[in-house]
Amino acid sequence: MANPNQAPKFINELTSVSLYKKTQGRLTRQLTLIAMIGVTVIGCWSLSNSWLIDSPEPMRYGLPVAIAVVFSWLAFRIINFAPFAEFLIAVQAEVTKVNWPSWGELKRATIVVVCTMFFLGLVLFVYDVVWYQILSGLGVLQV
Repeated sequence: MANPNQAPKFINELTSVSLYKKTQGRLTRQLTLIAMIGVTVIGCWSLSNSWLIDSPEPMRYGLPVAIAVVFSWLAFRIINFAPFAEFLIAVQAEVTKVNWPSWGELKRATIVVVCTMFFLGLVLFVYDVVWYQILSGLGVLQV
């Protein structure tokens, strides 16, 4: 059952300008905010150039700008919402523990993957040709 005290807390959180643990998980939170605002701006641009294309200019440009401002503020507040911010802080902490490969190791692994994919593609092509010849010779395939 929902806690009746949650609604005022949520409204207070939306109107707050404070940053939650501003020094922790900073890069991850900034990149998340940039991605969220980017999606918002692209969506508003698309709205302006599709559904509102025949609307008067104040409506065509004003509504998407207003939506972008509101959703950008929501994005800012979401990345400072305690549970979500804690998740992003934990993500950055885990990413710093990852043992990233060197460029040489990455290039070698990429070459192995690309060569394996070409080899498997060739094997599947040969299987296809062989089965095509067998089934055509037996009269199962009518081409």
